[in-house]
Amino acid sequence: MQETWTIKLPKSENADSESISQLLAENQKELGIFLSYYFKKEGALAERVDLNSEINFKNETEGDFDLEFDLVHFNACLAIHEQKRDHMKITFEIVGSDLNLKGPYWPERGMDEI
Repeated sequence: MQETWTIKLPKSENADSESISQLLAENQKELGIFLSYYFKKEGALAERVDLNSEINFKNETEGDFDLEFDLVHFNACLAIHEQKRDHMKITFEIVGSDLNLKGPYWPERGMDEI
């Protein structure tokens, strides 16, 4: 499994570290949804997403950064409410006016043969 997410870049600015950092801060809730897809089988949600590292550009349109977030497990029936701080490396690509985010690849276990 490898999740992707697209955020629209502001039309007036060039995409540099500062503008991408500001864009990530403005889209904190969307980033939480994006990261939560990685933990849906655990029943956890990602909240309070923050940039945890500098934005590293590989070239003019690609790079990576590290996001830090609260990973919250909650189940009222089982009286579970746990929270821990976690992080994940995200790669990005700028295509036109879109910032395409790509999370890490986590292999999924396939069907077992009988």
